[in-house]
Order: sequence, then C-alpha cells, then structure tokens
Amino acid sequence: MTPRPHTLVIGGTKGIGRTLVRHLASDNHTVSVIGRSKPSGFDRLRRVRAWSADVTDGPRLQHALSDIVRRQGSVSGAVLLQRYRGDDWADEFATTVTATRQLFDWAGEHLDDRGEGKAVVVVSSVAAWYVASEQPVSYHAAKAAISQLVRYYAVALGPKGIRVNAIAPGTIVKEESKPFYRDHPELEQLYREIVPLGRMGTADDLAHLALFLLSARASFVTGQNIVLDGGVSLQWHESLARHVTPMRDVQVSRPRGKS
Repeated sequence: MTPRPHTLVIGGTKGIGRTLVRHLASDNHTVSVIGRSKPSGFDRLRRVRAWSADVTDGPRLQHALSDIVRRQGSVSGAVLLQRYRGDDWADEFATTVTATRQLFDWAGEHLDDRGEGKAVVVVSSVAAWYVASEQPVSYHAAKAAISQLVRYYAVALGPKGIRVNAIAPGTIVKEESKPFYRDHPELEQLYREIVPLGRMGTADDLAHLALFLLSARASFVTGQNIVLDGGVSLQWHESLARHVTPMRDVQVSRPRGKS
C-alpha cells in the first residue's frame, strides 16, 4: 500500500494557505500547518493538524518541525507561503528569504518519499520581475531573491530527488477579499477586460497548481517559476494601457504593405 503523502504548509492559517490546506485534505494528504497566528477551524478537517510558530524565531520553528515529524510522521512535501506585511527591510528578508533558506535546508535533510516523490513549492509573486507600485522595495527585492533561491536549491537538492518550484501569482481573490471585490464590481470588470482568460485568479487556481507540482505528475519539473496570472503579463504594457483608455482604437504603428 502506497503511504499517504504528508505535506507541510507554512503560512497556511489564512488566505491562499487556508484554501490550499482544504484542497490537500480533500486530496487525501496528511497536512501539518504552521502559522504565526493561532490556527483555528482545522479541527473539522481529517488528517490536518496545526502549530503556531513565527518563522523568524528559529528555535520555536525547529521545535514545531520536530514535533510535526514526531506526531504526524515523515514529511514528503512542503509549500511555503509565509508573508511579511510591512515596510521593514530586515523583517521582510528575515521572513521571506532567510526563513525560506532555512526551510529548504531542513527539507534537504528531512523530506521522505511517501509515494508522490519529494517536492517543495514556494509561493512568490510577479513582483519578482515587475514593479507593483502598491508594494515597497523590500517586497520586490525579497521576491526576486526567492526566484534565485528556487533555482539554486533545485540544483542543490536535485541529487536527493527533491523537486523545487515556485508559483508567481498575480492578483488572487481569497475568501477574505471576496466581499471587497463584490463591493467594487468595476475592479472585476477591469480584470475581465485585461486578462486574456477573462477573469480574476482565485485561491483555488493556485491550490490546483500547487497540488500538481507536489504530485508525481510533475516528477521531471524543477527549478521553475510559474506565473499564474491568466496571461495578463504576456501583453505589451503600452498596448494594455491603450486597451483600457479611450485610445483603444488608435493604431500607433501602421501595418506594413507591399513595397
């Protein structure tokens, strides 16, 4: 009998992480969740247990990881979603970069194949490439660093059979943000116009991709930063700007004819 996958979710008590935990549980994973805030609401999900720890508190994080293995058994996969909300350079890098490196190192020593292979998925952001004006410079620099960490550890951990990939989402609608978008239908309409797939991304979309990357179906995929934005970033920014203004029908270049 193939052992049930055991997936560790860091930052899984709210938003995208919470949705991912529900998907993992319904996909027959044993799930261990670590969140900075006090976990709640997981008691109704089978095979899900939660721990409270700040990823920047090394000793407490290591204690939680050891307790997870002792109580839940060896871990086969991990999804890292921890997020710092603020504008402090040191705290951003401690949460996003240093903690991710420490978790990669831990995974290299502790992940155990339980049927689906061994994999780590990091949730990053399109701000690793683009400038998101609503986010501080520390956020951009940390997300860019994550992209290189993913490539580095894909090579470093590959000989141990561990796959490492990142998901870089654009704007994602979470359970907590649904009322906001319902109250601002003009925003939803804007995304319907600019996203080639004609809608906003959801936490379920990200969870489905993470499940694929954790599974044996992605057994030869590693070191990738997969953009999850419905295709919006494929478009030339000037064309996109004209599309949402009265200048949408103005051609700035003339089709070349026969010479």
